[in-house]
Amino acid sequence: MLISTFAFACMNSIVKYLKDVSAYQIVFFRSIGSLFFTFGFLLRNKIPIIGKNNTLLISRAIVGSLSMLLFFMSVKHLSIGTAVSLRYIAPIFAAIFAVFLLKEKIKPLQWIFFLISLFGVFVLKGFDNQLNTIGLILVMLASLLSGLVYIIISKIGKSEHPIVIVNYFMIFAAILGGALSINNWVTPKGNEWFFLTSLGVFGYLGQVYMTKAFQNASTNIIAPIKYFEVIYTATIGVFLFGEIYTFYSFLGISLIIGGLILNIWYKSKTINFK
Repeated sequence: MLISTFAFACMNSIVKYLKDVSAYQIVFFRSIGSLFFTFGFLLRNKIPIIGKNNTLLISRAIVGSLSMLLFFMSVKHLSIGTAVSLRYIAPIFAAIFAVFLLKEKIKPLQWIFFLISLFGVFVLKGFDNQLNTIGLILVMLASLLSGLVYIIISKIGKSEHPIVIVNYFMIFAAILGGALSINNWVTPKGNEWFFLTSLGVFGYLGQVYMTKAFQNASTNIIAPIKYFEVIYTATIGVFLFGEIYTFYSFLGISLIIGGLILNIWYKSKTINFK
């Protein structure tokens, strides 16, 4: 999981570095790069590319692609550490969707933990003057859609191979990014080509090692480590991009991550008790 979060942090930092390249192109190159690996894996292991639950697979691909696009757009307006932290609000939206769509129940204490995380968002917006409103709206919409992705994947369950799900996602994202890039194309310069092509590599490595982590250890141990992505990304932001994080930035981010980790801990305790 540490390798996974570092790979995602590198990808986030590259998106920030490519400030003159449109978010549509970034989505396109990110997807094309990953498709090289996903198609190769499916063909090598003779796994059917067309899945069984096409409606759910296409829905996951559409929602996931829009979420990724909105997140990459938000990075243009926010410090990367803040953007990543706000994106992690997604589990709260997923829990709310689960109540209505999957008829799941959320315990009162979990709502308190969610409120702690949401209070962190209000601290960031209310006290951190550096927080861009447009960026906040974009990343919150990205988080909402990401929460819906969790629900769709839950509905798919184990009926599809994980790489098949990712492959559908990357195919649609490549189509979406490519179509939107036609009228918004900015020709990359110099090393921008290298960084664009590396997006898919880092994204794929992040996905693979995250999957391996969950396969080799219990979720309650591994899931909190995923938030190292915030630490990695914020550190890179400070040293490479000269980003400044105020006291309220750290407080807000700590509340967001803290509330979510408490929820993971509580859920694991409840499951173990049962």
